[in-house]
Amino acid sequence: MHNVVIVGSGCAGLTAAIYAARANLKPLVIDGYEQGGQLSLTTHVENFPGFPDGIMGPELIENMRKQAQRFGAEFKAGAVSEVDLSRRPFKITVGKDTYETRSLIVAAGASARLLGLPGERELIGRGLSTCATCDGYFFRGKPIAVVGGGDSAMEEANFLTRYASKVYLIHRRREFRASKIMIDRARANEKIEFVTPYVVQTIHAPQGHVDAASVRNVESGEIRDLTVDGVFVAIGHDPNSTVFKGKLEMDSNGYLIAKHGSLTSVPGVFIAGDVQDHRYRQAVTAAGSGCMAALDAEKFLEEHIG
Repeated sequence: MHNVVIVGSGCAGLTAAIYAARANLKPLVIDGYEQGGQLSLTTHVENFPGFPDGIMGPELIENMRKQAQRFGAEFKAGAVSEVDLSRRPFKITVGKDTYETRSLIVAAGASARLLGLPGERELIGRGLSTCATCDGYFFRGKPIAVVGGGDSAMEEANFLTRYASKVYLIHRRREFRASKIMIDRARANEKIEFVTPYVVQTIHAPQGHVDAASVRNVESGEIRDLTVDGVFVAIGHDPNSTVFKGKLEMDSNGYLIAKHGSLTSVPGVFIAGDVQDHRYRQAVTAAGSGCMAALDAEKFLEEHIG
């Protein structure tokens, strides 16, 4: 029997683990689909407070993990396949093992959608990115491409013109899902060139770092080569919440909904990080919400278990 089980080992889950462990709750952390979450796929993190020279994403995650372990957090590899939240203690199934817990923190994160090209995942941090605010700074004075047609793609393209010499905005259709104001803003920006209706066919990285992208016109089949140092994929994120469908409240995109702070409609279940945040999606906001969830879980256990 566990006092608290934490699902997810990214910034939110590990911060929750540090706080819960320091409160002597001996949390069990289930690593989840991507151990370390999205930060483990990021190279250099320059905007996390306290690191004036920046820190490598995997190193930051490893430090947080060690910190949680030092205070007594336990870790279990694997992803949650089933949950029973109908009564306490809750039951959490990971592979062949089932755990019982008095409280649950869901910090399962979200996964950025990729284009599905061969070798694409290996290029993350080597010119391929899914986060403009994380990585835009590294492309000062260089040409880059943004792929997508929604508000986030327009926003990222506009943001990246602060750094890049040119931004190609690639979208598979002539029409965009983005709001008119965002499209108008992007069209008014002289650094942005719209490349429609095109899809990315190949991302070239002969030296191990992106240096070009080949795009194909979906109407004519024409291939065009773009010289770019970076490709930013902005086609959305999917929260890792499938296992909680019908058990916790979620919006139409699958993001879990908090009633207040980290509290859900199920007493004893708390949520943190990108699994419930489709707006900010930053390491520091995820960490903050992990702290909130752990404090809320501690208060809940005090009131209900004593």
